[in-house]
Amino acid sequence: MYNKNLVFIAACAGLAFFGVTMLALGPVLGKLGEGANSLPSTLSIGIILGTILFGPVVDKFGYKWLLIVGALLALAGIQGIANFESITLLHISMLMLGFGGGILNGETNALVAVIYDDKKRGARLSILGAFYCIGALLWTLLNYFISDYTIPLHSVSCVMILFIILFFLIQFPKAKPQGSVSLCKSLGLLKYPALILFALILFFQSGFEGISGNFTVRFLENSHNTPNNTATLSLTWFTIGMLIGRIPLGAIMRKIKDSATLYLYLSIAVAGVALLYFAKDITVIYLSTALIGFGVGATYPVIFNYLGSTFKDLSGTAFSIAIFIGLLGQFTFNKIVGIFFDNSHFGYFPIALAFAVVMMMLILPIAKSKTRKENYKQN
Repeated sequence: MYNKNLVFIAACAGLAFFGVTMLALGPVLGKLGEGANSLPSTLSIGIILGTILFGPVVDKFGYKWLLIVGALLALAGIQGIANFESITLLHISMLMLGFGGGILNGETNALVAVIYDDKKRGARLSILGAFYCIGALLWTLLNYFISDYTIPLHSVSCVMILFIILFFLIQFPKAKPQGSVSLCKSLGLLKYPALILFALILFFQSGFEGISGNFTVRFLENSHNTPNNTATLSLTWFTIGMLIGRIPLGAIMRKIKDSATLYLYLSIAVAGVALLYFAKDITVIYLSTALIGFGVGATYPVIFNYLGSTFKDLSGTAFSIAIFIGLLGQFTFNKIVGIFFDNSHFGYFPIALAFAVVMMMLILPIAKSKTRKENYKQN
């Protein structure tokens, strides 16, 4: 029998490592030499592969060993960055880091959704989501204060080794009963519109997060004449805002409905986008990015709570599908906004952010109505 608290701690550690994965290149990309600009694409490919893999595997074989494999792959990728000798090794390292990170992201969310019931699931998912922010923040702060990028990489590696040992020692939820999970049944989830609609919300959420992280600095430089180092600090405020938003999220979800919670948070995000567009003072800019981070901090925990409640017996596969579609949104938004910026249309950036939020708000009630009508059950 597994201990829920220990499993939850393991999941929080895994998602914190994913926070490091997502921002691994940000502080160090300029220090990696010629050819490094193509590394983010390799990282994205790895994350997509890990996301596709984890769901069917955990539904069939359980959580423990894939969690260990994901952490070991991420650890190998981090050490590869710290000790690379060629650009080829760097690409291999980024592929491993992304692959491991994709596994950790999906599995930790699915794991928490499995071990808690409907009353506690939403609150625990919100706490879990906060650890993504903690991992990302600690990583960026380490690199801010330590000029030698290999020291933060080795420091993170040491912490990861300790938690990997913990993963080996503790019990995790068992695999699904033999015969209850099949490829046909897993693919059968695609026929449920509720799953696709919730995944579409994550499509726009991931697109929003992707362009926020990649284009906010350039938008501020070109539209607000903000110095580079000042503009870069806005990303830290975005992450701080998301962390602050996720800490009370569980308590808020116990007081009001999940959908009302998400509308409340997304409304704050819209206000932040409007403030960013008109802001002139750097203090107001930082406030706007914090509000944006706060506002979109609820989306993943709330949607994962819906998915965990609706698709309990194939939750891993459901999460895998939803996160994969979310990653497609990130790719799509990055591509479109990149084209705008290449043509010096910087003013479209806040419009793209607002569009993503509005689409999430429009899709949510439709997805909820489909959930009530379909009443998914294991066959």
